[in-house]
Amino acid sequence: MSETLSPSRPLSPNSWQYREINAKTPGLSYLSDALIALAEAGEPVVAGSADLQYSNGLAKFAKRYPERYIQFGISEQNMVTAAAGLATTGLKPYVATFASFLGLLCCEQIRMDVAYCGQPVRLIGHHTGISLGFYGTSHHATEDISTMRAIADLTVVSPADGPQLAAAIKASAHYPEPIYFRIGRGREPDVYGPDVTFEFGKAIEHFPGDEITIIACGLPVHSALEAARKLNAAGRSVGVIDMPTIKPIDKAAILKAAARSKVLMTAEEHNVLGGLGSAVAEVLTEVGAGVKLIRHGIHDEYSLIAPPTHLYAHYKLDAAGIEDVVLSAIGGDRG
Repeated sequence: MSETLSPSRPLSPNSWQYREINAKTPGLSYLSDALIALAEAGEPVVAGSADLQYSNGLAKFAKRYPERYIQFGISEQNMVTAAAGLATTGLKPYVATFASFLGLLCCEQIRMDVAYCGQPVRLIGHHTGISLGFYGTSHHATEDISTMRAIADLTVVSPADGPQLAAAIKASAHYPEPIYFRIGRGREPDVYGPDVTFEFGKAIEHFPGDEITIIACGLPVHSALEAARKLNAAGRSVGVIDMPTIKPIDKAAILKAAARSKVLMTAEEHNVLGGLGSAVAEVLTEVGAGVKLIRHGIHDEYSLIAPPTHLYAHYKLDAAGIEDVVLSAIGGDRG
């Protein structure tokens, strides 16, 4: 006899979907594991998804705490509004769906029901940027940073990997404002170890650079580090800063890099208009910092349809691509 399913209960863990997806994307466990840890610590955490519990890993949380998980179905706007309502009762809702739907389709609900009302909802937009590859423009999220950071009283976070995401989720337990988390597809290479800590509004300087400093968020952090290590080994001076909190942004870290480096470069899986690059430019112009800034990402176009790895290479968001952009900025040939 087949199992009886309910809207709040995921498919059997014996299903091929559960086994296949989690075997290929172990990074999906970080979100659920962090929420389970919060629940076990006594936090009134609840979670929900719009029919994507296997795409974001929340199936693991739902299995552990079925009474705390809500399956909203393909009803993203309703999910956000319901989460705001849940927050008014003292619960701590974490809701997740594709970033293209959450950051764009649900913009009005995030603005009016969550941020305007000051409800501490945690909005998790996954498969962000161009990570959905063949799904195409409707599922690519290259405008969500711009949209979300323009909403008052909404914090915007873009972790570099699973461990940093888990640390940020745990740090959010008592954070007073609503948060938009911009995360990948669970296949991002690790930048950090399991003991990484997270502080909202604080950047992480991996190493300084005299010629150029790359300020990156999300997936490009790993690529930037690989490119910088190679260039530094060849005698160049390339710094890397991870800027996981895009709003409020770490102004001190930006100005420190601007005072040292001849050039700054931002790297993001997002349109260069309105994203991390624009946020850094705003900081520099406010104080009149006389440093050249290169904004690297998607240059005001609708991204192509292809496997994610091919898209990262095409848009020079992989290590080799970032190395090329850096060398074009500071002069030199690839070794």
